[in-house]
Amino acid sequence: MNLLEYFRKMSGTTRGSPPRVSNGEILWSWIGAFLGIAGVAWVNHLFFEGLDLSLMIGSFGASAVLVYGAVRSPLAQPRNLIGGHVLSAIIGVLCWKLLSQHMWLAESVAVATSIAVMHATRTLHPPGGATALIAVTGSPAIHNLGFLYVIFPATIGPLILLAIGLLVNNVPASRRYPEIWF
Repeated sequence: MNLLEYFRKMSGTTRGSPPRVSNGEILWSWIGAFLGIAGVAWVNHLFFEGLDLSLMIGSFGASAVLVYGAVRSPLAQPRNLIGGHVLSAIIGVLCWKLLSQHMWLAESVAVATSIAVMHATRTLHPPGGATALIAVTGSPAIHNLGFLYVIFPATIGPLILLAIGLLVNNVPASRRYPEIWF
């Protein structure tokens, strides 16, 4: 490939914007995301407030987009939701423990390795990259969790999002979740 072809690939395609979704689809996405994030926040409030544990991390917002807004996406399926967060959390904690003296290296190795492992295990879930990065760049409270971070929040949070996704996404006739489990 020559240089012109290389840059031409960056111009995009002529396919246009994504198709519009119905107002009903928008409403169900909103309801699901509200209930999913509220569920994680509520469980956090009931069981973890006042402890050095946190059930809420930023990557769950991106998971909510997939689980409630793109229910048919392969990236939103339970295997990907749970597996992507858990594997990425393990990798993020390992990178923090082994490479924290070189933060730039810990951050980049955590995200890149998470992507590679998610690909290899067929659990690609883009928010998993953020889960790995949070394990490295998080607060001292996150770092103090060590491998507990894999359970609280990286396993329990996605399980709550999944449970609410199963309940909410199957109410309207136009939705079905999950498409696949494994």
